[in-house]
Amino acid sequence: MMNDSGGGEQGAGLCERCVNVKIVESARGSRFYLCQLSATDPRFPKYPRLPVLRCSGFRPVDRDR
Repeated sequence: MMNDSGGGEQGAGLCERCVNVKIVESARGSRFYLCQLSATDPRFPKYPRLPVLRCSGFRPVDRDR
């Protein structure tokens, strides 16, 4: 899955638009996608391998609010 930047980088897949993600940015500008479901459910990795194309915990962000 490609992101919209056109730079040829891989996007994060479903994580980019999931309510259960917390994006952690390092001092050097690296971005890590922390799955908050991992705190209560061992089926979900803390930092999943990207891009995530399927996930039973995926819940889309409600952009209407």
